[in-house]
This record gives sequence, structure tokens and C-alpha cells, in this order.
Amino acid sequence: MTASGGDAGVIFSDSDTGVRTVTLNRPERKNALDWPAWCALRDILVETARSGRIRALILTGADGSFCSGADISKPDSRHPSDKMRILADVAMALHDLTIPTIAKVSGTAVGAGWNLALGCDLVVATPDARFCQIFARRGLSMDLGGSWLLTRLVGLQQAKRLALLADMIDADEALALGLVTWVVDADDIDTFVDEQSNRLAAGPPVALAQIKSLLNEGVDATLREALAGESRAQVINFGTSDSAEAYAAFARKTDPVFTGRWAVSPPGTA
Repeated sequence: MTASGGDAGVIFSDSDTGVRTVTLNRPERKNALDWPAWCALRDILVETARSGRIRALILTGADGSFCSGADISKPDSRHPSDKMRILADVAMALHDLTIPTIAKVSGTAVGAGWNLALGCDLVVATPDARFCQIFARRGLSMDLGGSWLLTRLVGLQQAKRLALLADMIDADEALALGLVTWVVDADDIDTFVDEQSNRLAAGPPVALAQIKSLLNEGVDATLREALAGESRAQVINFGTSDSAEAYAAFARKTDPVFTGRWAVSPPGTA
């Protein structure tokens, strides 16, 4: 590991391959996040976006649980709008990351905790993982982007079923609904996620960022808008060294080494 840090219930570590692992670290509360932890998570995500070093992110929870949502076990005198603002900040910081993100889920992922996982690009779960939009059981409505994420992932009718009834579903049902990308045995999940994150980190960073943006925007775009976006993205990709490197590696019969380096000379230079 090349770096580590964090506090207030959220920690991170960086590998020498450019993968950052962010761990929700309040196991005594099944990693439910209180105000300091939400702030810490937001700050880590914002710093990740600015770092320039991180090329993939893993989001996980400590000691066999992913996240049981927001910690409401203690009175908090903050105004509800302030509480919602920090959740919105976290949701947007995660969504706005241009790097690929993977949620590694074991045990409980409920409420805002499940929506944190859904906010990642890929979700890997162990067979014991359990998911619930628990809000209605608490007399609340959805937050942390759940109303936006669920409808896009499973459609309006299934989203209503999951949110209105607040049923707990298992990993197999989540996989069948398209809310989980893979289900992997607990003994194998660390190796599996490391392999996938390292593959993503070794990919062309600018092209992956363009792909992620196009797919996110394509959900609401017309075909004409999607084609225009693809054209703009491809011009950006051809401005990096990665496209030429990919063609050269194909000719060499070797694996390409992608850097995302801008390869266009500034105006006025030779």
C-alpha cells in the first residue's frame, strides 16, 4: 500500500496499482454512519476526485457488514436540512467520480447504505448479503439518491415494490433484478474484487471516464444526443496517447500500458 488515512469511522488505503479502498469502519453499528462519518466519507471522495493518482475505487464495510444506513441511535440537534445536505453531498461526490467504482458487499446493506452500493458502477456481493430500502419501516422516504438509482436500474414498478414494501431481499434476488453485478463466495470475494479493480485501474483512464459519463447520461438522452456525446468523447480519446499505444501494442502483440497522457501539442509548439 502506498497511502492510508481517514478517521471518524471511514478509512482508506491505496495500492501501488492506483486502487483506493474506502472502508466504512463502524462495525459496532454494522457500519451505520453518523454525522462525522458522513463528513469523512464526503471528504475522502472529494479528495479522490482531485488526487490524479487513483484510477479505481472500492467501497466496502468492516467486519462482515457493508452499511446499515444512517446511524439514528443517538439524538442529533442538527436541522434535518443540514443532515440531508451532507447525504446529498456524498451521493453526488460518488456519482461524479470519473474513475470506475466497485461496491464490495457482505452482510447488511440497507437504507442509505444500500444506496451507497447502488451509486457505485459495479456491485459484488457475497451470498450472505441482504438488501433493503428500509425507509418506509422507519416512517421515512428514500434518500442518498435511491429514488433516482432504483428506477433506472430496475424500472418503476420494481422500484415501487422495493421501496413501498421495504422487503429484505437476498443476493440472488438482487442479482436477478440487476442490482448486483456478481455474487461471489466470501472466501473468494477479496481476490475477485482485487482482480477486477486492478483491471479497471490498468485501463485507459480518459476513455473509461468517457464511457462512464456516456452511459450515465445515456439513460436520459435521445439517440441524437447520445451520438453527439459519443462524437465529442471520441475526439477527446484521440487526443491522448492511449489510442496510439493500444494500436502499437496490438502490433507488438503485447499488453498496452495506458497513462491517459494528453498527446496533442499546445498551439505554437513544434
